[in-house]
Amino acid sequence: MKAYVLKAVNDLRYMEVPIPNCPAGWAIVQVKASGICSSDISRIYTKGTYHFPTIPGHEFSGIVIQVANKADENWIGRKVSVFPLIPCRKCRYCQSGQYELCTNYDYIGSRRDGAFAEYVAVPVWNLVGLPDGISFQEAALMEPLAVALHAIKIGNICSQDSVAIIGTGMIGFAAAQWAVKLGACPVTVLGRSIEKKKIADTMDNIQYSLINETKEEFDIVIEAVGSNSSIESALNLVKAGGRLVLMGNPAENIHLSQNVYWKILRRQLQIFGTWNSSYESQTYSDWTEVAEVLENKSIQAQKLITHTFRQHNLKQGLEMMEQHQEAFCKVMTVWNEMTGV
Repeated sequence: MKAYVLKAVNDLRYMEVPIPNCPAGWAIVQVKASGICSSDISRIYTKGTYHFPTIPGHEFSGIVIQVANKADENWIGRKVSVFPLIPCRKCRYCQSGQYELCTNYDYIGSRRDGAFAEYVAVPVWNLVGLPDGISFQEAALMEPLAVALHAIKIGNICSQDSVAIIGTGMIGFAAAQWAVKLGACPVTVLGRSIEKKKIADTMDNIQYSLINETKEEFDIVIEAVGSNSSIESALNLVKAGGRLVLMGNPAENIHLSQNVYWKILRRQLQIFGTWNSSYESQTYSDWTEVAEVLENKSIQAQKLITHTFRQHNLKQGLEMMEQHQEAFCKVMTVWNEMTGV
């Protein structure tokens, strides 16, 4: 099969590799769509990953073509998305169903080979079966949509809350759409580039403002960047008694000035951290909720996808994102276009 193999930092090669093995309890998914995450950019170009070689890619959908166990044969031929975190299912958090808090997890696309490939091996437990009404590209949005929903729930956003989201990537705009769906008003995405306003303008009931020009305060601020300046801006924009949700992966060591720290105390701010999403294949979770809204079209998922590349052009998408050549939200790649099951 063809795959993008990360041999070292800034050494990604499109090459022929063996189709992965399918151990007991696992399945092989033929990839149909795979999104490029901002974490893929740092993983490929600057920070590296847990080991080399590794095939990146953790936001994806496809069709199950093989299972190891006879009891799982009902999955063959089904359209699926995949929860990329593989929990140990033994630690105290897993035992309580909080798999996103697992202390000994594996992860598709970073700790093990992922979906910048024609085929990927995944545990059957991580498969999310989907109806025909959800396209492969929409299905590949499930992971970031679930992450954004998880943050919205952590922040306990309610109807008529004023909400600001700092960050203009896929997660930021997805969080804005969830906030609108829950009745928050106004919902404002804050960024540093006026070019990103074009993306916000395609979505219903989402305002866009430049962060350095914003004087308004908000009931809830969601920080989706992970930089010192962004976090300080977020703390300055929360109303007294308001809530701040920290969602952005830290790009650097985070330091707070004394004045900002005093603001947390004197304004009695509530600060929450969030990571990943809730998942359970058989009961209600962030992932089942995302599947519902994709099926009933109550989230404008397609408007989150601003660029699409075929599998052999994936590097063009990576380079566009890494060099900020154009304003983008979600960059999607399509795979196995000529192969049917």
